[in-house]
Amino acid sequence: MARDIEMSTKYDPSQVEPGRYQKWVDAGLFKPNGDQKAKPYSIVIPPPNVTGKLHLGHAWDTTLQDMLIRQKRMQGFDTLWLPGMDHAGIATQAKVEARLAEEGISRYDLGREKFIDKVWEWKGEYADIIHAQWAKLGLSLDYDRERFTLDEGLSHAVRRVFVKLYEKGLIYRGEYIINWDPKARTALSDIEVIHQDDEGAFYHVKYPFVDGTTFNGKDYIEIATTRPETMMGDVAVAVNPKDERYKDLVGKKVLLPLQGRHIPIIADQYVDPEFGTGMVKITPAHDPNDFEVGNRHDLERINTMNDDGTMNERAGKYNGMDRFDARKAIVKDLEDQGYMLNIEKITHSVGHSERTGVPVEARLSTQWFVKMKPLAQAALANQDSDDRVDFVPERFEKTFTQWMENVHDWVISRQLWWGHQIPAWYNKHTGETYVGEKAPADIENWDQDPDVLDTWFSSALWPFSTMGWPDTDAPDFKRYFPTNTLVTGYDIIFFWVSRMIFQSIEFTGRRPFKDVLIHGLIRDEQGRKMSKSLGNGIDPMDVIDKYGADALRWFLSNGSAPGQDVRFSYTKMDAAWNFINKIWNASRFVIMNLDEDTTATLPAKAEWQLADKWILSRLNDTVKEVTRLFDNYEFGEAGRALYNFIWNDFCDWYIEMAKENLTGDDAKAKQNTQSILCYVLDQTLRLLHPIMPFVTEQIWLEMPHEGESLVTAAYPVDHPEFDDQAAKEQMDNLIELIKAVRNNRAEVNAPMSSAIDILIKTTSETTKAVFENNQEYIERFCHPKHLEIGSDVTAPALAMTSVITGAEVYLPLADLIDLNEEIARLEKEAKKLVSEVTRGEKKLGNERFVSNAPAEVVAKEKEKLAGYREKLNATNERIKALKAQVD
Repeated sequence: MARDIEMSTKYDPSQVEPGRYQKWVDAGLFKPNGDQKAKPYSIVIPPPNVTGKLHLGHAWDTTLQDMLIRQKRMQGFDTLWLPGMDHAGIATQAKVEARLAEEGISRYDLGREKFIDKVWEWKGEYADIIHAQWAKLGLSLDYDRERFTLDEGLSHAVRRVFVKLYEKGLIYRGEYIINWDPKARTALSDIEVIHQDDEGAFYHVKYPFVDGTTFNGKDYIEIATTRPETMMGDVAVAVNPKDERYKDLVGKKVLLPLQGRHIPIIADQYVDPEFGTGMVKITPAHDPNDFEVGNRHDLERINTMNDDGTMNERAGKYNGMDRFDARKAIVKDLEDQGYMLNIEKITHSVGHSERTGVPVEARLSTQWFVKMKPLAQAALANQDSDDRVDFVPERFEKTFTQWMENVHDWVISRQLWWGHQIPAWYNKHTGETYVGEKAPADIENWDQDPDVLDTWFSSALWPFSTMGWPDTDAPDFKRYFPTNTLVTGYDIIFFWVSRMIFQSIEFTGRRPFKDVLIHGLIRDEQGRKMSKSLGNGIDPMDVIDKYGADALRWFLSNGSAPGQDVRFSYTKMDAAWNFINKIWNASRFVIMNLDEDTTATLPAKAEWQLADKWILSRLNDTVKEVTRLFDNYEFGEAGRALYNFIWNDFCDWYIEMAKENLTGDDAKAKQNTQSILCYVLDQTLRLLHPIMPFVTEQIWLEMPHEGESLVTAAYPVDHPEFDDQAAKEQMDNLIELIKAVRNNRAEVNAPMSSAIDILIKTTSETTKAVFENNQEYIERFCHPKHLEIGSDVTAPALAMTSVITGAEVYLPLADLIDLNEEIARLEKEAKKLVSEVTRGEKKLGNERFVSNAPAEVVAKEKEKLAGYREKLNATNERIKALKAQVD
């Protein structure tokens, strides 16, 4: 008796996906299994910022993680996928300040405490949105272990790390030139600065000698600058000590234009004598290189700028002006007073804040720093140990290594209110500094440093702080750390991956993760980066609403090889939906043709027919291949292996062949076929489940199954007893025959509904036996009127011929076609082929093309030309033979 099923005739994700995720969560299926004998496997999610909704990059990143964790869970590992979010200091504060600005309020109006309350409200709002998005994507996260970078537990870890690094002398406070964001009014680390080409100018300015000295007949020297607004902070002019041109000028003084201050000419190795005039102005408070020169020569540091990018009282008459307005005013004054020699327009690289987009200022500021060299050296040394971090693809290890080898001290203080406030206090009376995990006992005598730590400082601790560290006896820390795999984009190797590695090694003595899988960026169909300014961003939730989460996950998993960018395309989304629809309809057919008592239990091997042996062998190949490719993070290749097996082998061939037994009179053969169909479908759904969890679960629950969910069902394993090379070769032979007949039918427009004679001349006994033993398949798929198989078959005078492995296939066609019409059709085809041959010969006869094009392109053109010539010859021969029949 056939089974009753509730499956629509067309795949509809809106009927499949809603509600399923909550059932998984309620059943606790995403929690670790608690089996202490099982091997642990853990991933920590790269915590999304609570600045807004997730984008397609997040969807890609988390889909890959979910695929890994779902597969490992099914393979019996004790899996933990730990979720969480990042407070994202500067970015979140900027968002909240922008929202307040719309109401005409600033953070200063509210004060620190009330402003932070507002940010927590924002965090709650966007955390809810992100949770809903995670659910819609189907991410199998253990929410009981969810973390936030401002949780008390993580804050404790942050304080511990800060204090320990301070006690080791690896955190220090000092006045240095740092990158400054005048809009956010905070320091930035080097990697939070994005360089882009801007229009600018070299302003060539006279600096007159104070004592009437002349040089090259002039009473001044020429200095070029791109930032005249910083001139009021000039304290010297420098030349290279080996520059013979200027050796007599060292020690002389020049007048600082517009201000009249006397500044010395000094000699310093920093100056490049080949660049410009070989003379540079030194402004220690506004340039990192000048800062170092100033330190060597004990020069004053004159900071002429406020933290919001306006000029201060040290800028004289320009006090209060915006920096760029001050530039214009200073340039005008230089021109009016005769100091400007000329203005040379240039395009130059200017640093911009990654967060606010405004040009960054190099600004003298007192900040907290991490001394990076010892930490970087330890991280690099670890890469030569058994505890190394493996980068996938390997080439990204160079990115990590180069950054670590050339790392600068890391400025970790930020002039923000949202974040981990620095655990340092200054005594109101003595000025002494106290650093500790807890506030001083006599807190009334101390002021805490108002700054907060760089977001990446806490994110760098993520793999172990989320596991309970600094409590090294915490069960999760002991069980799941180090983690197994980190999945992230190549754009944050510096920001995050590197910092997790050196902090983990410093504080746990271990790597934070075994592998780091690096993926690229999602781009639009034209290959452009998605951005608000281009208006080409795509909301993954909109894609899911249209196609379903499984289709999006399939597209993302098959997008590209590790490390490569991927282009989003609705055409590819259509193809993804179409593939799932194919799976849905094939599954529906199989389930409808199962009896109530059918189970996914294979019949005895002795009862397997050729098609059964072949499909089980191909299934086993696919299981081994997909497992190997997942282990190597080659998800695109794994997807291709699954697609080929499901679409071609299972749907197009085995299911079609199975119809012979399903509709036949042999009850035992039907029962065996039902069991094999059920088994192969069950195993296929398990293979697919990590990629498309919703639809596979829905189908699996409709068919005979054991267990409550595919989430915790066993993943397919290698069955050596399924491997059957002979069956694969024989089946390939049979498929080759069927394809040859179908192709020839199509060429002469002979529909499958019309029966034709088929003569097969075999050239090997094995092939003869295969075709004779599977004659029912040839009859079903080729529809012969008369079928003849043998080694002594004679080719008819008028027939289409195909040469296949071990045989020649003849299709007599005289009674199916009008020969004159066929000749006309072939002559038209020959005309097209002549054009292609002429085009190919012309292209390959072009010496410039042959010499300049890549060798593989030339080779391909030659191959195409040979193919067209062969087709043309065969077509002409065919026309000749047909004309002979007409005559």
